[in-house]
Amino acid sequence: MRHQERHRMEHLGWLRAAVLGANDGIISTASLLVGVAAAHASHNNMLLTGLASLVAGSMSMATGEYVSVASQADTEKAALTLETTELANAPEAELRELTTIYVNRGLDRPLAQEVAKQLMAHDALGTHARDELGISDVMQARPLQAALASALSFAVGAAMPLAITAFTPANYLIPVLYGATLAGLAALGALAAKTGGAPALPAAIRVTCWSALAMGATIAIGSVFQVGL
Repeated sequence: MRHQERHRMEHLGWLRAAVLGANDGIISTASLLVGVAAAHASHNNMLLTGLASLVAGSMSMATGEYVSVASQADTEKAALTLETTELANAPEAELRELTTIYVNRGLDRPLAQEVAKQLMAHDALGTHARDELGISDVMQARPLQAALASALSFAVGAAMPLAITAFTPANYLIPVLYGATLAGLAALGALAAKTGGAPALPAAIRVTCWSALAMGATIAIGSVFQVGL
């Protein structure tokens, strides 16, 4: 029988950004809306507030994710440039360094040295990037991909509480929005965990608990400051 393993690490970059964006879109928009609803805002003002949250949040997520991941990419590029110089100027030192890495991982020194020689002969920079610097194609920073994933997922997430607000009577809005948001976040957390190959239940419980706390806090604040917008 063939032995097959299916790992999900290739999804990690876009999955992290997408899950973060969708979670933030749902919880921030829903929390804002239930807080404003608790302050007895008008229906039109609530819709305007939700739409503003969707647009501003999407742009903010995209900008923040791009800047963050671009900084990581710049750091990786600088490290690879330095490693290229070291391989050109001191290949023997780099061979010893790689050999030591493999010895520390459990290989005998003669075998570690032979492995290091063969791998460096095949792809010296790629080998040092992976085993010395921890940089690989799977984990490499991709700023534009992360920014787009964050912006789109935030918009999709924020659209859910906004749609619920548009079609729910004012008298039932807070409990309906509260319950639907928690259900949606639990499903999203479970789906994200399953996509990444992790247990679904802990992820669903984790996101549900924190989201309930966030919305409860905004409801409490809105109830205190009833402005009747």
